[in-house]
This record gives sequence, C-alpha cells and structure tokens, in this order.
Amino acid sequence: MSKFDSIRPYYDSEVNEALCSSLNHPMMKAMMNFTFPEVADEVWREQLKKTHSIRDFQINFVYQSIQKVLEKSSDGLTTSGFEKLETHTPYLFISNHRDIILDTSLLNVSLFDHGLVMTASAIGDNLVKKDFVSKLSKLNRNFLVQRGLTPRELLQSSRQMSEYMYHLLSKENRSVWIAQREGRTKDGNDATHQGVLKMVAMASDENNVTDFFKKLKIVPVSISYEYDPTDALKMPQLLAQAKDEVYIKEKNEDFITLLSGIIGQKKHIHIHVGDIIEHELDIIKTNYDNTNKQIQALANVIDDSILQNYKLWPTNYIAYDILNNTEKFIEYYTLEEKQLFQRRFEMRIDTDNITLRDGFLAMYANPVVNKMKYHNAK
Repeated sequence: MSKFDSIRPYYDSEVNEALCSSLNHPMMKAMMNFTFPEVADEVWREQLKKTHSIRDFQINFVYQSIQKVLEKSSDGLTTSGFEKLETHTPYLFISNHRDIILDTSLLNVSLFDHGLVMTASAIGDNLVKKDFVSKLSKLNRNFLVQRGLTPRELLQSSRQMSEYMYHLLSKENRSVWIAQREGRTKDGNDATHQGVLKMVAMASDENNVTDFFKKLKIVPVSISYEYDPTDALKMPQLLAQAKDEVYIKEKNEDFITLLSGIIGQKKHIHIHVGDIIEHELDIIKTNYDNTNKQIQALANVIDDSILQNYKLWPTNYIAYDILNNTEKFIEYYTLEEKQLFQRRFEMRIDTDNITLRDGFLAMYANPVVNKMKYHNAK
C-alpha cells in the first residue's frame, strides 16, 4: 500500500483491467462512438483490450476525443508560450479555472503537440462519484482533491496532496496541474487563493519556502473561452450569493456541468503559458522574511501573469459595453458579433431579472475590468 493510494491515478499495471471492466459501459460506448463515428464497436473494443498504459490511452483515445470536441463545439484552439518550456522537464502549472474537464485536457493536448511532459491533474472527488467517471479520471492521470472534510481531516488531506505533488515532480518527472483556487471561477474574476499555495508548500524540505517553490518550476497558465458553455449554469450560485444565501447544489449538478462544458459551444479558445517563476522568487525572498507575506507576494506574481496573458475575446468587450451602457470598446467587435451575443444571452437567462442579467454580463466583462486594472497598476 502506498500512502498515496487513496488519491492517485492508476499505475500502468492497473490500466488494462480498468479498461476491460469498462468496455461495455454505455458511457464508454457513447464516448467512443462520438470520437470514432466511422469505426465499428468491436474495433475500438479490441484496441482498448490491447492498451496497457495511461500514455497509450491518452494519446490513442483521449487526445482523439478532445480533437473531436474542438471540431464539434469550438472554432479552434490557439496557444502561445509553449516554446519557452523544455522537453522532459516537469513543471507545476497553476491555472485559472473555467471548465472542469477541458482546462486540463486542452493543456495536455497542447503539451503533447509541443513534445512536452503531460500533467497529472487535480480533480475534486465530488466530480467523480460515478464509478465509470472515477475510472476514467484515473485513466486520464487525475488525482483526487478530497472535499467536505473536517478541519483536522483537511489538514491531513492537504499534506498528503502536497507530498504527492512533490513526489510526482521530483521523483516521477511528471508535470502537475492545479487550479489557482478551489472550484471554477463563476464571476470571471481570476485570483490565486493563498490557501492553494500554502497547501503546495506543506511538502517543503527547505528552510525558506521560496527556495522550495523555485524547485517546483511554477508556470502560470491563462485559459480563455470566447463563450463559456456553462455560463447559465453558474447563475443560480451567483444569485444565491447576491442574496447572501447558502447555495445548495442540485443532485447530479456537477455531472451536468461537466457534460455541458464538453459538448456546449465555446467558439474560440486560447491557452497561454507564462514564464517560469524564478527571479521573482529571489526578489520575494529578499523583500519578505515572513512566510505568509512571501506566499501573498507569490500569489500576486501568479495573478499578474494570468491577467497579463489572458486573451480577451469580442464577447468580453461586448459584455463590458452592454453592462456599462457604453461604446468604449466598439472597435473590438462587429455588430453581428454583438447581436449574436445578445441573442444567446437572452435565450439563456431571464434578462428582466437585473441581478441575473448583470451577473451574466459581469462574468464576461470582469476579465476586461481586471486587465485594465492590471495595466493601470503598471
């Protein structure tokens, strides 16, 4: 028994058994029929029976599935910054978080396309309660973030996850992906939670935490979708927050959101990987001798990179102008793009509800506001 067994993905030695036990699951059939519509079921079943590693499963099946998702529900994925990364080198990617499955899947597609080390990726255990989804996540090199714990259990779980991430990076030469905060951003405001960095630092074997962070090779990631396919699904939670009410999820809400993110329309998508955070850590070490202040400073560096490199789309500028009743950014979109956005917006929510209307628009407009704040601060 490894101390990481409760959270780790499958070992390669476990892959074939997991696949063979899932061959006749209706969700496996749906996934394969979507990915390989021209291929008879017995053909992909035979291929899965011959698959004995996570890498083979990812490259021969998952990669093809994501390409089909992009073809069917987007106008394409573009990337920038990947040329800065070194082959065979593991990195800790800390990313803004918009979609449960696609954020990590699209990053891994991009890493593979650039010949770089793909990631093990954190996923909340609330998202993989269904047995098949749990197996699929382990086959796709996801490790579990345990939710709903007591404070004592949370401390133990955080330490375990921190040690596992450091083990992956330092012993297995495996890159790691984590979100900059717990859960997806619902309101378009991307901000790194210090608690995430404190969790990462729990495995530190250095006297100064900045030296430990430097060893991890932290790379901030900005991902932006022209359309968020789960935008309307985020509204009930934002509405509850506006009323100061506790939001209680519906049964299967996470699963519906997961599927909606995959099949819903996204239009254009862009991923930028920022510079490895190195010299900034030297400056932080020199300027602050308090660990909490060092972690706050690092969170600010990550936020600066994510905001600076976040690609804005016409939908962001349109939402800003509608919300603020202005034409400040009219040069960044066409009348046709604005009409399309408004039509979609009116179909997805009750626009007579001002809280809903403004919440929906702010989700798209806030990246513009944050980018302006960033540039004004500089």
